[in-house]
Amino acid sequence: MTDAPDEPTVSLLIVDDHPVVRDGLRGMFASAPGFRVLGEAANGVQALERAAALDPDVILMDLRMPGGGGVDAIRELSRRGARAKVLVLTTYDTDSDTLPAIEAGATGYLLKDAPREELFTAVRAAADGRTVLSPAVASRLVCAVRAPRTAGGEPLSAREREVLALVARGTSNREIARELFISEATVKTHLTHLYAKLGVKDRAAAVATAYDRGILG
Repeated sequence: MTDAPDEPTVSLLIVDDHPVVRDGLRGMFASAPGFRVLGEAANGVQALERAAALDPDVILMDLRMPGGGGVDAIRELSRRGARAKVLVLTTYDTDSDTLPAIEAGATGYLLKDAPREELFTAVRAAADGRTVLSPAVASRLVCAVRAPRTAGGEPLSAREREVLALVARGTSNREIARELFISEATVKTHLTHLYAKLGVKDRAAAVATAYDRGILG
């Protein structure tokens, strides 16, 4: 099976303490063009070792694992300045799971019941450095990422809403610029303004807050 045209192969490290889950994910990605599984790990400690040795584009990371949890591994990967993007793939969507993972540096957060095509799309988006956050998970983050001052801030402009909607779909700055016929520098300016208005610091928090406030439906 050949890779899709113009789409580089995304290399993966699968981290999960259940062998059956690892086997299933490996088989799923092996059957799809444009992906290559470099290796597996059963916990966060192994994940750090394998990430350093294999240098994957994306790490699919479970959270609760005996012998080393995912959040600690994500935090250490961020501290080391690892190139790999971390996409959390877990069954847990509680506040105590989602927020620490995002704060630690995860690029995205999906649940294991996500359809395979959604997972493939999320992995490609993560490899490109785009935020991948499902609405269900985003809603869990709202209370913690909301600005300390709860008074309503300045409303978003129509253009800022357009940019935010595209960010929520995992669209890169370059693609946003192309779709809206503006420069990447202008996209970055819009993002800076909407971050300030929402009282957040990054794309994931902006999407989560926007869902809570009804800016995104």
